[in-house]
Amino acid sequence: MNPFLDISLRSLAVYIFMLVALRLFGKNQLSQLNAGDVVLLLLISNAVQNAMVGPDTTLQGGLLAALVLFVANFIVKKVMFRNQKFKNLLESEPYVLIRDGQIFQETCQKVEISKDELLETVHEHGIESLDKVKLAILEVDGNISVVSQDQNGSTHYTRHKKWLRRKRNF
Repeated sequence: MNPFLDISLRSLAVYIFMLVALRLFGKNQLSQLNAGDVVLLLLISNAVQNAMVGPDTTLQGGLLAALVLFVANFIVKKVMFRNQKFKNLLESEPYVLIRDGQIFQETCQKVEISKDELLETVHEHGIESLDKVKLAILEVDGNISVVSQDQNGSTHYTRHKKWLRRKRNF
């Protein structure tokens, strides 16, 4: 087999494996990484390097593997944009956690967010109590967006970048 075709197919196989693995293990977002996540990513990249390029350690082999990964990612993003079923397969949906000051306990349990974590996040948004929260949403990227209302009736929107473990339903 042509060595460049071999590298391309191996790289594509690793990319597809990583998409499925990230979906299964609940890491569809990597907006903020803790130390364990960084170590995991470094070890995975080292583990799959040889699987992608095989015995070819040339610059061309490495660049081709990187190019295949970029192209595959570009195509996946385009297909996700155009095909809702495919997008739903790879991404979770946003979850409403609080509406008009009321915590949705079943939803919080489903996505494995404790009341303490939720209150901490609301406080980090600068909101003292839940009754001032109009809406709190766990977004598809793992961030929590909060819409609040002040004493004057003005609405405020903030987005909190915090890595939260999400239970994935595959």
